[in-house]
Amino acid sequence: MITMIVGEISNFVAYIYAPAVLVTPLGALSIIVSAVLAHFLLKEKLQKMGVLGCLLCIVGSTVIVLHAPEERSINSVEEIWELAIQPAFLLYTASVVAISLVLILYFSPRYGQTNILVYIGICSVIGSLTVMSIKAIGIAIKLTIEGINQAKYFQTWIFAMVVITCIITQLNYLNMALDTFNTAVVSPIYYAGFTSFTILASAIMFKDYSGQSASSIASELCGFLTVLSGTAVLHSTREPDPPTLPDLYTPLSPKVSWYIQGNGEHWKQKDEDGSPPDFITILRQDHFK
Repeated sequence: MITMIVGEISNFVAYIYAPAVLVTPLGALSIIVSAVLAHFLLKEKLQKMGVLGCLLCIVGSTVIVLHAPEERSINSVEEIWELAIQPAFLLYTASVVAISLVLILYFSPRYGQTNILVYIGICSVIGSLTVMSIKAIGIAIKLTIEGINQAKYFQTWIFAMVVITCIITQLNYLNMALDTFNTAVVSPIYYAGFTSFTILASAIMFKDYSGQSASSIASELCGFLTVLSGTAVLHSTREPDPPTLPDLYTPLSPKVSWYIQGNGEHWKQKDEDGSPPDFITILRQDHFK
């Protein structure tokens, strides 16, 4: 629990000093660490294809780091707010809210238990707004620590409310997806969707790719696709969890009924003690003739 808290705090700090298009794809490195630790500590066998998936994640992450855009300098929350109310990002935000409401209100009750893209779609699109708001809160905390108080701006509290709302919604539907579908399927699809929408949101809001050459943008996209491929390969080689055994001491039924037919009449008796019978007997009158 302590290491998880430290990791999440470090991830939060990373969004302050680096662009989201760099930090979010590098989240795949946690998958590699988890796979290696599970191999040595939990005795979960890491197969050869799993090792290949880890190598693909490392290569893709290296390409992303080498071609990532530089972080732009931001001096106040008001400056972030000006970026957030750009027409392009307002259109993206409205689209995210509309898509989320349609998925939550219409598709989730009807297709959520059968289509994995419903729950993961909700988590992915809302997750992109979560990252943008977390980055704004992180920069506000950084500037406040440096002596420039950002708590006096109402924009800081709006970003905080957005963070809380999005995180609660995102975790709720992510847990629903994990409860309904196999983790080995949910993880790579969620990583792909969440990272893709986060990169798109960051590119629209912060204009991360402005000033970059076409070759750098293409290289970073190739790196992301390589990481995505490695993640999919790594999860596809994961051994399934053992099935849960039922409780052998639980009675199969508290009451058991059987029928004896004779002279066209039925007689019914119930076993009230809850002990399961070995068989159900049906007797006919002509058996005694």
